[in-house]
Amino acid sequence: MKPATLHLAIAMVICWASVFPANAETVDHGLFAQLLRRHLADGLLDYRGITADEAMLDQYLEKLSVVDPESLPRSEQFAFYVNAYNAWTIKLILSRYPDVDSIKDLGSFFSSPWKKKLARIHGELLTLDQIEHEILRKRFNDPRVHFAINCASMGCPPLRKEPFTGRQLDMQLDRAARDFINDTRFNRLDGNTLWVSKIFRWFSEDFGDDVIGYVAKYARGPLRDRLMGDRKKIKVRYLDYDWSLNDVQGGYHG
Repeated sequence: MKPATLHLAIAMVICWASVFPANAETVDHGLFAQLLRRHLADGLLDYRGITADEAMLDQYLEKLSVVDPESLPRSEQFAFYVNAYNAWTIKLILSRYPDVDSIKDLGSFFSSPWKKKLARIHGELLTLDQIEHEILRKRFNDPRVHFAINCASMGCPPLRKEPFTGRQLDMQLDRAARDFINDTRFNRLDGNTLWVSKIFRWFSEDFGDDVIGYVAKYARGPLRDRLMGDRKKIKVRYLDYDWSLNDVQGGYHG
């Protein structure tokens, strides 16, 4: 083999290995982890800072595009699609940033931003809606997914500091559920009224049509005690959803 050909073959092997590690049952989300560590603070993203690292985001999305999710164990598939949803949502925001105040600005009267074909995965071009509703919700049937995916809005459960992984998935999903449910910006008990995120109304069937029971499952301290003890007295109401961009330049509203 000629030296030039040998060098090309070695380069191809190295490139392939960077996408598919020795353990083919996992996906390397290291690039996404770096981006989150650099640009995520208290659940808010520094989109201006991410623009300087957009090449790293593109490299991560390119890695995801050549993975065959069907070859992964179930927990790795779940983590893969959650990370893909979150990363592609960031990419969608960057397509118009800084001239965007809400992800809804990226849609139109005839088409929502969640119906844009943009996520390249194993030869397919998927929409965010397809990833969320046809894959994550339908295939995995785990309501905790609603606390893991982020729609780039203040009303969404905040992005986590680390990507989801198959090995830690159950623990990460439980933590996401507990953190969101016990955050009074999104859910709170006021007298006998339980004010909750509209996520619980939009996807009530995912939560077994039992908002109080589901919230109580992950609630802590006095909130849990009240929900468990005075359930019949409590009425559920839904907070307005804040669709403004989860940009560190803005901060939480409300």
